[in-house]
Amino acid sequence: MSFLTQFEFFATCPRGLEGVLATELYELSVLEVNPAFAVKERTAGGVPFSGTWVAAFMANLYSRIASRILLKVVTQPYCDEHDIYVLAREQPWEQWFDASRTFRIDVTAIKSPLHSIEFTMLRIKDAICDRLRDRIGARPNIDKIAPDIRIKAFITPTDCTLYLDTSGRPLFKRGWRLDKGVAPLRENLAAGIIRLSGWTGSDPLFDPMCGSGTFIAEAAQIALRIAPGLNRNFSFEKFRYYDIAAWQRMKAQALDDSCKAISYAKLSNTLLIYASDISNKMLAKALENLRRASCSSMISLKQCDALDIVAPCDLPGVLVMNPPYSERISVHLRRAPRYWNSSTEFQTSNPSNANNIFFREFGNVLRQQFLGWKVFVFSSDRKLPGQMQLRASTKTPLYNGALKCQLFYFNI
Repeated sequence: MSFLTQFEFFATCPRGLEGVLATELYELSVLEVNPAFAVKERTAGGVPFSGTWVAAFMANLYSRIASRILLKVVTQPYCDEHDIYVLAREQPWEQWFDASRTFRIDVTAIKSPLHSIEFTMLRIKDAICDRLRDRIGARPNIDKIAPDIRIKAFITPTDCTLYLDTSGRPLFKRGWRLDKGVAPLRENLAAGIIRLSGWTGSDPLFDPMCGSGTFIAEAAQIALRIAPGLNRNFSFEKFRYYDIAAWQRMKAQALDDSCKAISYAKLSNTLLIYASDISNKMLAKALENLRRASCSSMISLKQCDALDIVAPCDLPGVLVMNPPYSERISVHLRRAPRYWNSSTEFQTSNPSNANNIFFREFGNVLRQQFLGWKVFVFSSDRKLPGQMQLRASTKTPLYNGALKCQLFYFNI
């Protein structure tokens, strides 16, 4: 095996973002001088691609949308758990790691005839341990919390595919977010939504309900060319075999590019990213996260009720938000008594009623203050456009974990 060996990879992502992930990977493949970096037809849950180690490095370091980069070890038909055991035992795991590394097995099965996923996982674990014991005389240990090596098995009704996870911790864990809200938006989902909005960094971007700052931190790192994987480690760094010199050169180049972009933005004051929130506590979290993301000094944060917002600059841009519900919406209404009257519908015991009142008034604010802006609202509430009394130009289905949501686009 040489560093020019071609591998098959699979980049996973939140459902609904496969299209923008494929575009992102294609852009990375064009930048790469090695023409063997080839992006293939996207599938549900991700995008396959092929290339040398350099392709895996680029995807892990630069992809803002992928969740994991998996290296395909083998795909083969099976009939039962014994077939999967034999398949796993035949693979040269000793080329990738030795008994000093801990590992973990994860199994995903779709319409599989197997009786037990847990038993299948156990058989794969036994096969890998038996293989390493026979080849190097020792068995590795299992670590379900923080393993050195992660092995994924994807099982369909007819085939079993084994992968090595080159990422380790999910790629949305950039390393900058420690303070977060109750139901935080994952970083790669936020980056995908920004990508779907068409924002590239030159126009204004405003989040009027920024919470802990996920949208604005991702937007700032896009504008400042900060590679999302620059400040974290990856599982492939614990493999016995990978191109260490190429990886070190790529990280050094990424760091140099971001330093130049940050210096230029500070000198030219061209970062047009704005945010506000009604909660000073959330703004403090956002500021700390922005500091860790290396962009706190270049983003305007303001404590403001969303019903009081105005356009933060003269140029129209993109307004993007993931609105809170229930208790935090009630806070907005309690602090805005001018929207009540003697026949008010608002009742603190009825969160749904509070949402209706708030979003109706918020729709009025958008019509009055944000003419020419493109507004993107991410929500699991399909009734939101009606509550805002706005017609959505597009509705893009997305998933926040297992929760089905939609990205509503309003052209004000």
